[in-house]
Amino acid sequence: MKELEKYQKKLQRYLDKGRYQHTLGVMYTCASLAMAYHYNVEKAMLAGLLHDCAKNIPNDKKLELCKKHHIEVTQIERENPFLLHAKVGAWVAKKKYHIKDEEILHAIQVHTTGEPAMNTLDMILFIADYIEPHRDKASNLPEIREMAFQDLEQTVEKILYDTLHYLNQKSGRIDPTTEITYEYYKTKKEGIV
Repeated sequence: MKELEKYQKKLQRYLDKGRYQHTLGVMYTCASLAMAYHYNVEKAMLAGLLHDCAKNIPNDKKLELCKKHHIEVTQIERENPFLLHAKVGAWVAKKKYHIKDEEILHAIQVHTTGEPAMNTLDMILFIADYIEPHRDKASNLPEIREMAFQDLEQTVEKILYDTLHYLNQKSGRIDPTTEITYEYYKTKKEGIV
């Protein structure tokens, strides 16, 4: 846990106050979900703490880092570079915070779009980012918060459904990975996968 304290101090210098509060909320929500699903609590907390470590990097710098370090950028990410904070965050966690655990790095990388067949840590972080206590804008939060402690996959599917519905309503750009991930979990729920 000493490692977590060290990372918290470092992170506090790079994130604005609101983002840092959100990060702590995600970290503790990851811990709660990890306990509920018999997952390594410290590992989950570390993923939660570092999930937005690249969030405050300016968009042009995110694109630069991707080019310099051969991080794949999709067309939608090029047009909306704020979406790159997950991929760049995995790189920052590895290079600046010296995280070697591939499972943690992968969870950070997919925490915004998800991906088909996520592992337990991927789902814990994806869900925790959505339901942490400081979040209050998303629809169906009370239901989703309760569901999160009953079934990870169903919760992921519900979050993706609500996210796509919200983005369609406001004509927001949708990352195709989010749609692919939703289709995967929807099909799985229906018993087809």
